[in-house]
Amino acid sequence: MLLLGLTGSIATGKSTVSQILSSPPYNLPIVDADKVARQVVEPGTAGYNQIVAHFGPSTPDLLVAPSPENGGEAGQNGKGRPLNRPALGRRVFGEGKDEDRKALNKIVHPAVRREMYKQMISAYLRGCWAVVLDVPLLFESGWEPLCGTIMVVAVRDAKVQMERLRARDEHLSEEDARNRVASQWDVRDKAERCMRRGEKAGVVVWNDGDKEDLKREIDRVMAVVQRGHPQWWAWLLLFCPPLAAASATWSYVRSWWIKRQWEQEKQREKAKL
Repeated sequence: MLLLGLTGSIATGKSTVSQILSSPPYNLPIVDADKVARQVVEPGTAGYNQIVAHFGPSTPDLLVAPSPENGGEAGQNGKGRPLNRPALGRRVFGEGKDEDRKALNKIVHPAVRREMYKQMISAYLRGCWAVVLDVPLLFESGWEPLCGTIMVVAVRDAKVQMERLRARDEHLSEEDARNRVASQWDVRDKAERCMRRGEKAGVVVWNDGDKEDLKREIDRVMAVVQRGHPQWWAWLLLFCPPLAAASATWSYVRSWWIKRQWEQEKQREKAKL
C-alpha cells in the first residue's frame, strides 16, 4: 500500500485537494493529522486525562465553563468538559513557555502517531492501494521518510497565496497575512524538495487557477502516481507480508537518504553566505 504524503502551506489549497482525493473517482482514505490531534484530546481519552492532570491544577480555566450545551459539569456522556483551547494556548505558547510546550507535545504527539498508525493499518488490511497522510508540517515533523510518494500543493505566484489568505480570513490586515505566510516554510521550497525525490516519488499540484483547473491538475498528477503504484501491486503486498516489509524498508531508506542529501546541500549553501 502506498503512503501518499499530502502537504502544502497556508492558503495553497491542501484541504481542497484532500477533499477531492477522498471523493470519486479516487475514494482514498484520508489520515488527517489535524483531525487526529483533536480526536486524541477529546473528553474521556487518555490524552485528555493526562492534559487535565498535568495542567489542570495550575490552569483554572483549562476546561470550558459548564453549560447545558456541553453537558454541564460532567460534560457530554459524563466524560468531562471539553478543553478550553484558547486558555491552553495561552498557557503553552509565548515567550518562556518552552517547558509547558514540551510537556504538552510529550502527551499529544505520541497519541497522534499511534492513532495515525492505527488508521494506516486499517486501510492496509482493507486492501486500499493507497492512503493519504494529510500532514501540514510533513517535512518538519519527520513523516517524510515513511511516505512512498509525497504530494505538495503549491502556487507559483506568492501573490495568489496572499490574496486567498486575505479572502478566507477577512479580519487579517495585509501585514498580518504577510507575517503568517512568512512564518512557514516557503511552499516553493517544499515543491523543490518534493521533486528532488524523483518522478512518481515526489509530485507537485500547482494550484494557481480556479477549482476546475485544480481538478485537472490533480488528475494529471494522480495518473503519474497510479502508474508507479498500481492496484495489483497493493494486493500483492497485502498477501505477501515479507515483500511488503522489504518494499517498505527500501522506500524508507531511499527517502531518508534523499532527505539527508537535501539537508546537507542546504547546510553547505548556508555556510557560503
